[in-house]
Amino acid sequence: MIGQTGMVPLKDLRPLLEDKDPNIITEFRLLELPFFDDVRFGQMMAEKFKLPFVDLTKAVIPEQIVRLLKKSNVLKYRALPVQRKGGVVTLAIFDPSITKLAGDLRTIFQLPVDMVLTSVSAWEKHFNNIPDSVEDIMRNMHEISTTADDKNTEAVKEEDIGDDVIRYCNRVLAEAYVKKASDIHFEPYEKDFRIRIRIDGSLVEIDKPPHNYTLPLLSRVKILAGMDISERRKPQDGRIKMQMGPRAIDYRVSSLPTLFGEKIVLRLLDSSNLQLDMTKLGFEKKQLSIFKDNIHQPYGMCLVTGPTGSGKTTTLYSALAELNQSDVNISTAEDPVEFNLRGINQVNVRREIDLTFASALKAFLRQDPDIIMVGEIRDFEVGEIAVEAALTGHLVLSTLHTNDAPSTVTRLLNMGIEPFLVVASLNVVVAQRLCRKICPNCKIEDNSITPQTLISCGIAPGSAEKIKVFKGKGCKFCNNTGYKGRVAIYEVMAISPAIKEIILRGGSSDDIKRMAIQEGMKTLRMSALTKVAQGLTTLDEAVTNSAADKL
Repeated sequence: MIGQTGMVPLKDLRPLLEDKDPNIITEFRLLELPFFDDVRFGQMMAEKFKLPFVDLTKAVIPEQIVRLLKKSNVLKYRALPVQRKGGVVTLAIFDPSITKLAGDLRTIFQLPVDMVLTSVSAWEKHFNNIPDSVEDIMRNMHEISTTADDKNTEAVKEEDIGDDVIRYCNRVLAEAYVKKASDIHFEPYEKDFRIRIRIDGSLVEIDKPPHNYTLPLLSRVKILAGMDISERRKPQDGRIKMQMGPRAIDYRVSSLPTLFGEKIVLRLLDSSNLQLDMTKLGFEKKQLSIFKDNIHQPYGMCLVTGPTGSGKTTTLYSALAELNQSDVNISTAEDPVEFNLRGINQVNVRREIDLTFASALKAFLRQDPDIIMVGEIRDFEVGEIAVEAALTGHLVLSTLHTNDAPSTVTRLLNMGIEPFLVVASLNVVVAQRLCRKICPNCKIEDNSITPQTLISCGIAPGSAEKIKVFKGKGCKFCNNTGYKGRVAIYEVMAISPAIKEIILRGGSSDDIKRMAIQEGMKTLRMSALTKVAQGLTTLDEAVTNSAADKL
């Protein structure tokens, strides 16, 4: 088909298109050719075969439409559902020969089908966004590597666990991946055994397996994680790496002895979901400008603060990605390293061998660093070394656990760091939270929210009369929660001369906050309400995630 156009000699393309694996769309490799104009190619194919050409590059295809055809069938037929209207399903294709399969596709849908041609790149983009089914993932999933040694499998051999338990374990891992869970909890109790997953910050129970699955299932997870299955009295840590469809997923595994057996929690680390583009994290334009200006300073300290699970690591990684250049030496100390960043020297903290944040920081200073990232400033020793590094010509990035940006200054002072050192070293503080986003599939206006309610939450009376507030009514695509995904809210405080003066004279965090607001800082509550006005989140989410905001 491609050789018929005369655009590209077939002999040049044959090496790209000879792969016989049905799970690989070899035509995507055409995009690697510098001389291949896939839009022009698609237009010529559409003209030649008398098909309508539609540019889907910027199109938004609703998830319920995409799900009309299983991903395995999209792969098999190279046909992507893009619209269902008037009892007809419209399918996007990039290969005109697919029109010969229209009869098979009509049988699958039990509806008439229309076909439109699009570019290879646009088709690839939408194909990559199709959610995988649990069955598709289970069919192709396998362990990439295991750290288990022979002694760990002596007590319970894998074949002794049973195929049913192994399949059940795989299904749980696959379901958590498909539902974009961040954690999996295996929880044994006296008379039952439950499994929960954390989706968008909330735990949801997905199953209660038979009680006799408890030991075999936990043993299966421990074998995969390279943990000692004969040791059930002490906490253990391990790691699993699984191929889930097209992606390699890391699971950080932790076991904890409880009254009725070991509780095991798996944290899913999917590097493909790591958002390194700072413009897409949720910063408002002015906030992003302040943050970028300060992380591009040649020295000083930039801190990100918030509770566990608020997205601090993602913000720091996005800053490192922004700063990562070939002429810069970047070192990080993390507990543990969650994602591998190319070109950055990452160190796993290991307290059992005295490789702590403090000792790693001291070692970094002997490694000719330009930029240092330390996972968390927990005590005076780490804080003192971080401040020293910031004052001696290094840029230091780190996190703290405080409620907002101004109280971060107070926290450093309470650790024992002198005010003049804080003033001299600190560039900017970012506080953040994660709010659940309204499901776009079932988003409706929330008429129960009155202007008076908005005013009581902090919105100006003039704006409260104009704002439309939305919610999700719940559907199968969001598990009837009304939420799908999360968005960050930020409070970005640059350390201005006026704020430095307040710190030096011993002012409180409230004094610092008042001055920061006077200078234009948006608090967490203000940022959250902005997301409500933009229709991204609900008023309830905004208020809940900025509850500590007093001003």
